[in-house]
Amino acid sequence: MTLIKRVGKALAVIVVVLAVSGFAGHQYANHVEKQRSIVTLAKHSDKVLFFYRDDCPDCQSIFHQIYRHNVISRNIILINMNQPQNRQYIQKYQLTSVPTLIHGKQRYTGTNQQRIKQIVGD
Repeated sequence: MTLIKRVGKALAVIVVVLAVSGFAGHQYANHVEKQRSIVTLAKHSDKVLFFYRDDCPDCQSIFHQIYRHNVISRNIILINMNQPQNRQYIQKYQLTSVPTLIHGKQRYTGTNQQRIKQIVGD
């Protein structure tokens, strides 16, 4: 077998592995997004709070970006507001809509990628 054929086969295997990994990662992020876990927040957390609803199109449009960032940095708490016990945070954080990100005194509601990066620390 020639070197070119071996390199070609190796590249094909790498492409297939990356494609399968990407698909599996995307599916897992969708699974995480739909979870309705009860979230208990620490009093003095330095983490970014991400309030979303799993049935909100705007939230869905940015969820994967936020999830990928959190896989690496571990500085975001995902709070699905479709969990009734998480609704206590509506008053506490004066939430009026989702998606909302809060980090210390910074607050952003919306889907602007640049503003999200400023809040989460990219």
